[in-house]
Parts: sequence; structure tokens; C-alpha cells
Amino acid sequence: MTNEELKKTVRNIPDFPIPGIQFKDVTPLFEEPQRLQSLSKNIIGLYQNKGISKVVGIESRGFILGPIIALNLDAGFVPARKPGKLPASIIEETYEKEYGKDAIQIHVDALNENDIVLLHDDLLATGGTMAAAYRLIKKMGIKKVYINFIIELEELEGRKWFPEDVEIESLIKFPI
Repeated sequence: MTNEELKKTVRNIPDFPIPGIQFKDVTPLFEEPQRLQSLSKNIIGLYQNKGISKVVGIESRGFILGPIIALNLDAGFVPARKPGKLPASIIEETYEKEYGKDAIQIHVDALNENDIVLLHDDLLATGGTMAAAYRLIKKMGIKKVYINFIIELEELEGRKWFPEDVEIESLIKFPI
């Protein structure tokens, strides 16, 4: 399936999680094997020859495709989680979300200077969560980073928070 065909299955949920937010629900993309396979292959195809050694999935929807992408790229998977969910020593970055304050954490030994990292999440809106994850892994001295989203809400200009030399890919783009 093409990205445009996949786009038609994304569900719009008005006023979630708070009034005024138009939530783009990716779960229909995962419900049928053909969609899930197409979505996975379309993402994996973007990164097959990039030398990715770790895929960092952002909690929580980045945990769905992150391991699939990692396995197919012969890479490891690292969860980036909300506070209080990781059992070992962590490093943390705080950030503002469009509807509140939050933080993202990763184990201090999850990445190293030899890693080429693909940061993956379901949605780029205002960019707060991924920008925090980007800053967090850059503190860990990695070799290179790529950023991937299933969906991008272009009018919210989330890309503005990243340096121009960072390769950012979104499979499905929506105006708001």
C-alpha cells in the first residue's frame, strides 16, 4: 500500500485528549496485517542503508513499530519513556507539550558514541516530545541521528526545533 492509501485509514478524534485538539489516531494502521506490513516496509525502506545501530522508540506509540523497524534493520531497540518507568540509572530531558509539561528518560547505558540512531514516534505536531528526545540522545554522544514519524501535522511546524542537518522523514502529512 502507498502512503496515500495508508493515510486514508488514519482516524480523526476531535477534542482528545483535551478540547480543541484534533487527535490523529494511528491505531487503524496497525489493525490489519497488510496495512502494518506496508507501513513497516515503507519506513524500513527509508533507512536500510544508513547504518542504523539503534532505534529509539518514544513512549508509547513509538513502541509499536520501533521494535519491528529495529529487527528489520538489524539494530537494537531502546525505549524512551516517561518518568518513573525505567528501572536502571537514567538521563532525563524536560519539555513543554501543547497541553502541559513532561519529561522523557532513557537508560544512561543505552547508547554510545558509536551508535547511529533512528528516533521513531507516531506523530510530529508541535515537536516538543521529539525535540526533547533529540536533545537527550545528543547528550549521550552518539555518532548520528535520523528522525522518523508516521504522521506529520505540517501547519504546526514541529520541524523548526531541529537543526537543518538532521534528516526528518514523515510518511503521512496532514494540514491541520
